[in-house]
Amino acid sequence: MFKELALAIPFFVGASTALPQATPGAKLAPDAKFSLMALRSASEVHFAGFDAAKSSLFLNLPNQNASCDAGPADSATFYLQDGGLYLYAASATPQQLYVDRSGMGQGKLGYTTGAQPTPKNAERTSFTLDESNDLTFNGAGFIACPNSIDGAWSVWVSAGIDKPAGNEGCLGISVRAVEVSEPNGCLYTE
Repeated sequence: MFKELALAIPFFVGASTALPQATPGAKLAPDAKFSLMALRSASEVHFAGFDAAKSSLFLNLPNQNASCDAGPADSATFYLQDGGLYLYAASATPQQLYVDRSGMGQGKLGYTTGAQPTPKNAERTSFTLDESNDLTFNGAGFIACPNSIDGAWSVWVSAGIDKPAGNEGCLGISVRAVEVSEPNGCLYTE
């Protein structure tokens, strides 16, 4: 038994270092570029990176089909500016996130490109990072719902509705910002 345990310990130690580190670190600088990671223990979205495509945000999307400066990106890169959350693009048209917490939007989290208008009741500001680099929108958390495009999970802002747009199996998630040292600027699909 001890021999089997001795052989298993290096496997588990090696496996744990390959996972993203979700322990709180230093608060990100105001001009930091970061990825977003879902935290929900014992779920298939735990440690999943946020992807951007078709004017929406997803977890576990197989391909973002984004047009990026340094080749394909595994996940989306973001930055905060004056309470607004943006997709990072060094040279592309700005893409800004919005939230529609109205009865029609039910917490819809999406993004617009350039001068494209938001839905009627959408809000663009009030995104903040706390001392642990956890993201909220006007104090509200996030929800992930399965069975979206290509088997991905859609991401919503919690607006008091457990099943936004009638989605089943949704989970509340924490969203952690993780600094990206070499950001890849992308233009994400509309």
